[in-house]
Amino acid sequence: QVQLVESGGGLVQPGGSLRLSCAASGLTFSVYTMTWYRQAPGKERELVATITSTSGSANYADSVKGRFTISRDNAKNTVYLQMNSLKSEDTAVYYCNANLPRCVGMGCSYWGQGTQVTVSS
Repeated sequence: QVQLVESGGGLVQPGGSLRLSCAASGLTFSVYTMTWYRQAPGKERELVATITSTSGSANYADSVKGRFTISRDNAKNTVYLQMNSLKSEDTAVYYCNANLPRCVGMGCSYWGQGTQVTVSS
């Protein structure tokens, strides 16, 4: 059974930091592209950051570039999102996604349950 479990969310003040974790099980973690998404109330889900399964290169949404860092530890089957200089606009539910490159058909993508991040004074 594939499972992705996010943790590390919470309430922080503007300018503060949080580190989100996503622990994966039931899959060969090292071959999956891992992505953090977020969804704020009344808004569509948006991509925050992606890290590839091969080169480990990362890509970020313009809104978080320079503030957030995505990383992965394949030995621990975990992907992280270090969030610094947090703004109220970062408030959202953050979701972890695992996607198998070159996979066709169904069952190529998995989602976690999400973790709430609230940035407020």
